[in-house]
Formats: sequence, C-alpha cells, structure tokens
Amino acid sequence: MDALHMLLSGFSFALQPGNLLMAAIGAFVGTMVGVLPGLGPTSAIAILLPLTAVLSPTKAIIMLAGIYYGAMYGGSSTAILLNIPGEVASVPTCLDGYPMAQQGRGGPALGIAAIGSFIAGIFGVVALTFFAPMFASQALKFGPPEYFALMLLALTIVISLGGASISKALVMGFLGYLLSLIGLGSMTNLPRLTFGCKPLWGGLDVISVVIGLFAITEVLTGIEEKKVAISMGNIGSVFPTLNDLRKSAMSIFRGGALGFFMGLLPGCAPAVTTFLAYDLEKKCSKTPERFGHGAIEGVAAPESANNATSSAGFIPLFALGIPASPPLAVLLGGLMIYGLTPGPLLFQQNGNFVWAVIASMFIGNAVCLVLNLPLVGFWAKITRIPYGILAPIILLISIVGTYTIRNNMLDILVALIFGVIGYFLNKFNWPVVPFIICFILGPMLEKSLIQSFAMAYDNHLIFFQRPISLTLIVLSGVFLIVSIKLRRRTKSSIASSGFEEM
Repeated sequence: MDALHMLLSGFSFALQPGNLLMAAIGAFVGTMVGVLPGLGPTSAIAILLPLTAVLSPTKAIIMLAGIYYGAMYGGSSTAILLNIPGEVASVPTCLDGYPMAQQGRGGPALGIAAIGSFIAGIFGVVALTFFAPMFASQALKFGPPEYFALMLLALTIVISLGGASISKALVMGFLGYLLSLIGLGSMTNLPRLTFGCKPLWGGLDVISVVIGLFAITEVLTGIEEKKVAISMGNIGSVFPTLNDLRKSAMSIFRGGALGFFMGLLPGCAPAVTTFLAYDLEKKCSKTPERFGHGAIEGVAAPESANNATSSAGFIPLFALGIPASPPLAVLLGGLMIYGLTPGPLLFQQNGNFVWAVIASMFIGNAVCLVLNLPLVGFWAKITRIPYGILAPIILLISIVGTYTIRNNMLDILVALIFGVIGYFLNKFNWPVVPFIICFILGPMLEKSLIQSFAMAYDNHLIFFQRPISLTLIVLSGVFLIVSIKLRRRTKSSIASSGFEEM
C-alpha cells in the first residue's frame, strides 16, 4: 500500500501541465524516431540530452524516458508496412507483420501491435511500481556463468527460425558469430579479423548490418521486381476483429511476461527478448506452419515483449544503477548530469522524482496508444507513394540513420555491402534471422564465457555447479529437442496444407 500511496503522489507531479507536456512530447518524438530506420532511441536520447539542460531534472528525464518507450512503439510501423524494421527489436515483427500487410491486413497488424505494446507496457510499469526491490535483488544473482547459459538458451531459437534447412541456419549463424568478432577483443583489447584496417577496430555496428540486410535489400528487391508501390493490398481497418483479439490474448500475455522478466537482466535488450518471444509463440501454437505467412500472434508476441522489456529495464536502472540496454545507459548519464545517483537511496532521497517518472510512464504509454491508432492511416498512405519516389527516400533515411549511430562513413559502406549480400541471400533462400541472432548474441556469449573461466580457476564444471546456470543449460537442451520435433511436425503440416515454408 505504501507503493500505491507513493504512486498516487507521483501522479500529482506527473499530471502537472509541464510534466504532462514533456511526457507527450517524448512519446511523440520516440514514435517518430522508431519509424526511421537506424535512428533508434539511443541516438535520439544522446542528441537531445544537451537540449534538456534548460529543463528541470524531472521534466528532462520524463521526456527522455518517453522517447525510449515511444521508439519501441514506432518501430513496428515500417516493419509491418514496408518490411523495414526501425529498430533491431522490430525484426521478428517483419516475419508475420509484412505478410499480413501484403494480404490487406496491415491495419489489424498495426492495431494489435499498438494494443499489445500498451498492455505489456502498462504491465511492466505496474510491476516496476510494486515489485522493483524484489526483482532487482534477483537480478543480482546472475553472474557470468548464468549469462553464458542464458545466451546459450537464446541461441537454440536459431534452429526453429532457420527456415527449411537446418544446415543453412547453422552456416548463417556461424557467419553471424564470426563477423561479430571483428574489432578489438572484449577481454584482450587486441584487434582481430581486421586485416590491418584500423577503422574496423570498432567492429561492425549491428544497426548498419540490420539496415543493410532489411532496408537496402528491400529496395534492391523492389527495383528488380519493378514494384509500383510497396503495398500489395489494402491496409484494412485498424481495429483487430474479435477473432484477432482472441488469438492474440495469450500471445500478448506470454510475450509481456517473458519480456518483463528477461528485461530485468542487464544486457538482455529488446533485440534478444523479441526473438525469444516469437520463438516461444511458435512453439506454443497448434498451427506453427502459419508463422511467417501472416499469423497475428507472430506480431502480438514480439511487440508485447519489446515494450515489457523496455519498462522492466527501469528497475535495475533506478534500484541498482545498472542500465539494461544502451538507451538506458545514455539515460543513466542524464541522471548523473543532474546529480541523481541511481541506487537504493534514490527512492529515499529523491522519492518525488522517481515516482513522478514512474507515473509519467503510465501517461506516456496511453499517449503512445492514442498516437499510434489514429496515425495508422498516415502510415498506410506511405504505401500509396509510387515506389520510384519511395525507394530513394528509404535509401536516404537508411544512410542518414546509419551514419548518425557513430558518425562513421564506414557504417554506410557496411550497410551498402550487407544490402547487396542480403539481396542475394533472399534470392537464393538463405535465412537471415539466424545470422542476426548470432551477430547480436556473439559478443555477449564470448564475454560471459571468458569471465566464467576467469572466475572458475580451471574448474570447467562451473556451469553445472551453479543452480541457475545448470537449469538454463538443461532448458537449452530441452528447447533444442522441442525445436527439432516442432520442425518435423511443421513440415508434415505444411505438406498437408500446401503452404511453402519460410
């Protein structure tokens, strides 16, 4: 009840006109940022951070937080309508969202994405309100062995998201991991796989790779197919049918719950949890063959996980001072600039600030929902633009978004190269998703493995002697077996239904 009392006190601050305006501005700017390929919440927060110097700490952090979770909403729009993810976390949404748009059901896809994001976001903020200390203390139990086992568990989804060929999935996964090693070693700080090229010391930026494999590849494919417009059908009504809501209800719940609990772990960003949520939903479905062909559950689950992870990340940030993702790391810098030190004392010494920010997140999520549903018509109009006009705009936005991440011309070159590579991968039916998953998880897997061996003192059984890591390793084995069996069942279902596999 004490938390409820403090939350009500926070609303008295958050509903003040100035704070309310900052929440609305942050949510709107975040949504627009999420739509633009490459220009994610990290860049937006970093760019706007100096401009918040004229604001009070409460107003500034409320606006920056709104940008963060607003971007999580916005990333689904172009993923669904254009097959171009605004953020890495929106990649799983493309798998079923874009086929729905091609079938004339882009409206319901965007609607369920907004509704799922809203429900999961509110769930995350409620949990943040009442259970922050307990969940934060549990996150402290995760050491390097537990993180290695967790990454191992995440890698099992490569099998189920690898398309028709396991061998192709494994090859693409290995290549993704290999390219993730380019740059300075995470522990040795020595260059590797750079071939004497100093610009590669910083490694390949994941945003550049994703923009190349999706945005630029989509443009090249459209040019080859001589598209007249992006959309191949009517968008349809923005409001999902009762049947859509029924199908998506448990998907939203599962995705939100998974996203929230995974979001408590530092380093487990939405880019990881959305893939896990999509894979979980495919495993839970009685008709997994529909996934990749316009299953609305394949949109609801990752979008719910996306926003739940974003909300959950504020728990270790506020309670422990540990940022769970790059945007929150920039936000941590903003807190420090204003003289606010995150940790257990933050709630005691700056209670009004903390609870005002938490209350503003309820308001911001509602603003995002109100913004997204009416703006579906606007995003739908994008698909009516002739492809000859839209393709150069997509290329320009992609290049600008790529450059703004690190202000590095090499990132533009990387995006263009991967755009060509993605075009040929798509042409010859090589799966891209396993590559992206292993590229994202590779550095985290390597770092946790090296740290585990360093603390083990030649005890290679350390992963099996710690209860949490042992449990995660066992689950990895179970999920791997389930994935293989699921593939066999899916193939038989596809053979009888006439579908072609992803």
